[in-house]
Amino acid sequence: MEFLKNLGIKEKNFGSSTGTKWNETTDSGELKIYSPATGEFIASVYQASEADLEKIMKSSEEAFKYWRKVPAPKRGEIVRQIGDKLRKYKKDLGSLVSFEMGKSLQEGMGEVQEMIDICDFAVGQSRQLYGFTMQSERPNHRMYDQYHPLGIVCTISAFNFPVAVWAWNAMLAAVCGDVNVWKPSSKVPLSAIACQNIIKDVLVENNLPEGIFTLIVGKGSTIGEKILNDKRIPLISVTGSTNVGRHAGEVIAKRFGRAILELGGNNAIIMTPEVDLKMAMPAVVFGAVGTAGQRCTSTRRLIVHESIYDKVKDSLVKAYSGLKIGNPLDEKNHVGPLIDKGAVKDFTNALKLVIEEGGKIIHGGQVLEGEAYKSGSYVVPAIVEAENHYNIVQEETFAPILYLMKYSGDVKNAIELQNGVVQGLSSSIFTNNMREAEMFLSAEGSDCGIANVNIGTSGAEIGGAFGGEKETGGGRESGSDSWKTYMRRQTNTINYGTALPLAQGIKFEI
Repeated sequence: MEFLKNLGIKEKNFGSSTGTKWNETTDSGELKIYSPATGEFIASVYQASEADLEKIMKSSEEAFKYWRKVPAPKRGEIVRQIGDKLRKYKKDLGSLVSFEMGKSLQEGMGEVQEMIDICDFAVGQSRQLYGFTMQSERPNHRMYDQYHPLGIVCTISAFNFPVAVWAWNAMLAAVCGDVNVWKPSSKVPLSAIACQNIIKDVLVENNLPEGIFTLIVGKGSTIGEKILNDKRIPLISVTGSTNVGRHAGEVIAKRFGRAILELGGNNAIIMTPEVDLKMAMPAVVFGAVGTAGQRCTSTRRLIVHESIYDKVKDSLVKAYSGLKIGNPLDEKNHVGPLIDKGAVKDFTNALKLVIEEGGKIIHGGQVLEGEAYKSGSYVVPAIVEAENHYNIVQEETFAPILYLMKYSGDVKNAIELQNGVVQGLSSSIFTNNMREAEMFLSAEGSDCGIANVNIGTSGAEIGGAFGGEKETGGGRESGSDSWKTYMRRQTNTINYGTALPLAQGIKFEI
């Protein structure tokens, strides 16, 4: 395919780079990547060795010594150039993301646009790494805080967003003066290799040293564990399941490292009697079936007031009946495949369990067969009438299953259901009632990191901080003041007088 050639993807690719140079290890295993869209072989990747990781770490250490001294606006200029390169390769990279991961071409292109947007955001942020001046209690003293580069930042990204999450971290870290090591999901390494190829020209054109943006494709049991335990990496961003994050958080905390944990979501939309159903329905359907339900912000639960339940149910089934399922590169299709057959098994197992607990499938649930679905990864998105307390509903199944449930009484009862799970990422309410909306956004409202009114749970903009509470991990990435995570904070006091008064009025004379 032309986009593979344009992105420098070969039949066989090396899995680790120090920036512009590829480590040519071939004896640590070979990943063969097949498209979930068609089942066809795309390319293979030689996995990196522990020796490759050590090369990357040493080049990163040296690069940081240089990069931290480059003025932040100059670092921002490099990020601006990376954003321009991404604009040039948007169609190619978006097509690869779609083909390798299985999300629709529209979503693949949107993911690359998200990378471009975060580059723009980071460029502006490079001139605003601000601190604050505080009033000292001591005369002739000035007190302020400032932020310094932290060091080596590692991004461990998941398969569902093959490139955007890396950009969230790497571009902000770069303007903050950090260098970035990227360990992508082994399910979608080609998109990561393509990104490394795209930014290579920027690094060469600006005569930058190796080690500022590095990449390593390797086994979690070896390379991943080495990264988690490496004291030279002060900050690791981990996107993945709650179980993965729990392990990573424990290992990193033991060495007093920092972790940004972006873990599971079990996101709900509340519909009150004052919902604008015409506006709400597209948000629900996209939230539930977009990326085939494989977003951490996917809509998993729909909590509907009993007075409108039947109407919503009928509208939902009608909308689902019109979904087009097929090759994600065909823009007429709404829903592409799951990432692999393991995900299909999780989908069917979850449906089996919810039925055993008393749930009722009212639409979908089938695994599709035939020539158009020969990869074996296509399913019909399911709608299931269920109760919030079911064990399987309490879990996050990374698949297009929407649990439909009703509530009675006022909105507080709906919010109690919404909050009644261990995850706390994204949430939404559809209502034209100001009091209900404000209640949802109040301290006694949604307990999630993201709370929306009259928009869905997925599709967050890069301008706001992204992340969640409870078992979602508590991390924040992307917009707002998330940049502070990538820096170390320092409080400074300057005495410009001739005396040495002590704080709190303490007297000490010698």
